[in-house]
Amino acid sequence: MVMNKEEITKKDLNKMSWRYILGSQLNWNYERMMSSGYLYAILPVLKKLYKNDSELKDMAKTHNQFFNTNAIFGNLIMGIDIAIEEKEGYQAKETIVALKTALMGSLAGVGDSLFHVIWGTIFGSVAGTLALQGSVVGCLLWILANIALLFGRAALLPLGYKQGVKLVTTLKDKLSAFTNAATVLGVTVIGALIPTVIKVATPLVYKHNGVSLSIQTTLDGILPALIPVLLTLLTYWMLGQKKLNSTRVIWIVLILTIILSAFGLLGAPLPPGK
Repeated sequence: MVMNKEEITKKDLNKMSWRYILGSQLNWNYERMMSSGYLYAILPVLKKLYKNDSELKDMAKTHNQFFNTNAIFGNLIMGIDIAIEEKEGYQAKETIVALKTALMGSLAGVGDSLFHVIWGTIFGSVAGTLALQGSVVGCLLWILANIALLFGRAALLPLGYKQGVKLVTTLKDKLSAFTNAATVLGVTVIGALIPTVIKVATPLVYKHNGVSLSIQTTLDGILPALIPVLLTLLTYWMLGQKKLNSTRVIWIVLILTIILSAFGLLGAPLPPGK
């Protein structure tokens, strides 16, 4: 085995990190998913570590095996990977395969809950609400949130490299609990945002023998924001159907609400006191 003695520098880590950020999913496919992006990012350091052509080719093939995780946490896995390969060299081949297999699933759950559910929901909803009120702060908030996420993501690879296996050992028993906590928090946030973001009510009024009864007032007495909740549940149900995707669901909701509004069944809620 011929190993290169060149030291992996901070510049190398940053280069890998940005290569992964920009290219991790450019060649995404159903056979190996993110493996091409992973190999593209790690290749410059592989060339530093393995001067033997056969070892370099073999490790390149190894890193081009199936890989799929949360795109943000892929940087963390790569940092840990590099720390082990730098120390153990070609002998770490089987360890690396096992490491990636073990981490990509667990970190995918954590990353999806943390970034796709919590981060996007909180910042996106706040920014969207401010924008609907005509405030430019909403747009700026969303831009700043994504810039912060981008550079925070870039810092994960050096973190994984420095902490190495110790980071995995520390987090191993806490990943499941953290994923569950993040999911519960995300669902709670979504539930709390439903009545503030989805503004819909029914203008129907039942009249009989001179007595008028507002249907919306009755529904509010049963459960405030009942119609927005039902509309949200209908949307989630449609998203779970095989023949429907997000674009089709948007069109269905749009057409349905227009029709119901035209028949006087749905409308914007009245201001308080009206």
